[in-house]
Amino acid sequence: MTKLDEFKNSVKGKNITVIGIGISNLPLIKYLVSLGANVKACDKRSKEDLGKNYDELKELNVTFNLGDNYLEDIYADIIFKTPGMRFDNLYLLRAKEQGARITSEMEVFFDVCPSHIIAVTGSDGKTTTTTLIHKMMSEAGYRTWLGGNIGNPLLTDTEKMAKDDWVILELSSFQLHTMKKSPEIAVITNISPNHLDMHKSYQEYIDAKKNIMLYQNADNRLIVNADNEVTAKIGAESRAKVSYFSRQQKADVYLNGDTIYRGDTPVLNISDIKIPGMHNVENYMAAIAAVEGKVSDDVILKIAKTFGGVEHRIELVRVLDGVSYYNSSIDSSPNRTINTLRVFKNKVIMIAGGKDKGIPYDEVGPAIADHVKTLILIGATSDKIEEALIKTGRADEVLVIRKTEYKDAVKTAHDLAVNGDVVLLSPASTSFDMFRNFEERGNLFKKLVNEL
Repeated sequence: MTKLDEFKNSVKGKNITVIGIGISNLPLIKYLVSLGANVKACDKRSKEDLGKNYDELKELNVTFNLGDNYLEDIYADIIFKTPGMRFDNLYLLRAKEQGARITSEMEVFFDVCPSHIIAVTGSDGKTTTTTLIHKMMSEAGYRTWLGGNIGNPLLTDTEKMAKDDWVILELSSFQLHTMKKSPEIAVITNISPNHLDMHKSYQEYIDAKKNIMLYQNADNRLIVNADNEVTAKIGAESRAKVSYFSRQQKADVYLNGDTIYRGDTPVLNISDIKIPGMHNVENYMAAIAAVEGKVSDDVILKIAKTFGGVEHRIELVRVLDGVSYYNSSIDSSPNRTINTLRVFKNKVIMIAGGKDKGIPYDEVGPAIADHVKTLILIGATSDKIEEALIKTGRADEVLVIRKTEYKDAVKTAHDLAVNGDVVLLSPASTSFDMFRNFEERGNLFKKLVNEL
């Protein structure tokens, strides 16, 4: 009997609560129903807000806990929590005391997946690195599956997977927090303060990330950034075979001049990389290390020359009257914005601001002073971002404008821009003060730009 068969038998006829009716959990709910489980779906949104999703699940005889009290009465044999919910939530702890088993879609996937797994985490660059690995492996002829924090939830596809397939996952700190298994190949792009509104401390955030390698053995591989103090220390703690990548020193994969080397072998000239920025050079080095022995250098070169980047990451939306409009809505932290600003040679007009994640903003101040000529602030972190600029003593070099609506922010940027300018959305903050996610924020920006 396979692990998947064991899982199917374990849920048949059981009472299961699924918290969150979102992109990842909606297919999960339908799958659990198909396996004969009695499913209760819980969400803070109302029946009206859920719309057709509510109607679809109601037809499957799913029961609901909706609204402000959606976590009341969640007890069940098994509870699938949404990734963004802390494991020590009082309602979850109470249900666990009553005998409920607490898990998640990703934890179960790791238990039942029959294929090889490469997983990527990090504070920045994990989506691009995951996508690069997936494209390289697919182009090299492997049967691959893309998922985790990117693409589709994969638990429902497990039956189609074979032993020789490769699953490429992006994993967030929330997905990793309670993980008790590690992938065959783990990649940590970098670690810097992030999500401190959800994690109790920076150390807890680091420890969550470390779960990606904590359960590896000597037959597994770990790829880490030698230039990042935290990831370098994690590499030293690993029981797996560790490969380091670096822009600053010789390593297993490293940058020498304009060329990425694997050991003593030149692999890729950075001029062949289509997506801009030295942070993307790091992403390529991480991916090259991950696919070592599996993908030829010719395939790596082909991907570098053709891959135009992931949506919402320094994405060119439009050139209008000589002004280039870029959407980098993924920039949900100061560090991401700093990396994005370094891509542009001339000073930009930047729209920034959003929800505070409880992380320091001081470092973004000098980057704004160096790379921004007009700063249009919108959202809850506007004060923090402006304070960071003021602390540099160079605030008089940047025109700062406050707006409350994105439509006004984009119109103001358009009115101020002249031929040759760049207008950049790089919020340095999460989207949750105004939007459901960074994709919704980026899509609104693109819509407004295309309507100019």
